[in-house]
Amino acid sequence: MKDEILSALKHLERKHGCKFLFAAESGSRAWGFASPDSDYDVRAVYVNPLDWYLSTEASPKDTIEAMLPGDLDISAWELRKALRLFAGSNLPFCEWLTSPIQYFAVPGFLDEMRGLLAQGFNPVKATYHYLSIAEKSRSIMEPDGTITIKKLFYLLRGLLAARWCCHFQTMPPVLFTEMLRPEILTDKLMLDIQSLLRQKREAKEKARLSFPAEMLTFYDLTMRECKEKTAKLTPRHLPRQILDTVFRKWLKWNESQ
Repeated sequence: MKDEILSALKHLERKHGCKFLFAAESGSRAWGFASPDSDYDVRAVYVNPLDWYLSTEASPKDTIEAMLPGDLDISAWELRKALRLFAGSNLPFCEWLTSPIQYFAVPGFLDEMRGLLAQGFNPVKATYHYLSIAEKSRSIMEPDGTITIKKLFYLLRGLLAARWCCHFQTMPPVLFTEMLRPEILTDKLMLDIQSLLRQKREAKEKARLSFPAEMLTFYDLTMRECKEKTAKLTPRHLPRQILDTVFRKWLKWNESQ
């Protein structure tokens, strides 16, 4: 599948006249709990030729999207757009940068961006982002107390990531199992989640199950504790000048190719 993805990226480069800086897997495959019928969600960043940036057009298109055969979903952001979102601690983009499944990267780009992420990670925004994911997933539980196993894991991942942000004040791991740590989970909850994880890997994404009572308790506890801890944390931000330097560097790189 990696060869198909790289071939698709080359085709998109030719079609749009751009250069990709990196491409990574996002979603359940990167999180480590893909179902047998999960799509491939490829996320990427690209840079355009210099003339594109010198256009008088007010809002040139800054996203490439392609739905291809083989359940392949590619979505890519132009570099300036990506850096603007990064300046605001956009968590999906941060997850692309730290995904355990990287399909392609220009030498030096990921190391540079990951270094900036370590400097400018905002634990306050990140905590609320992940709590929001958990809250949204919790809200779609059916009146009979059931939920799809896919949404249950969205909820669990949101809760664990929020607890990680509060405890360590760093970007949480993208791989779900790396968040199963004694600092943020009891032994009993860890075993319960591992049992659900085995079930998730074998089930269809729309398979339903009763919402485990212990997970509802964990949800309420995490919501309360994380909001209390986040009120005491200090937000962090990268100076805009740093990201301007990164932008110019990779724009010049593209012109030299």
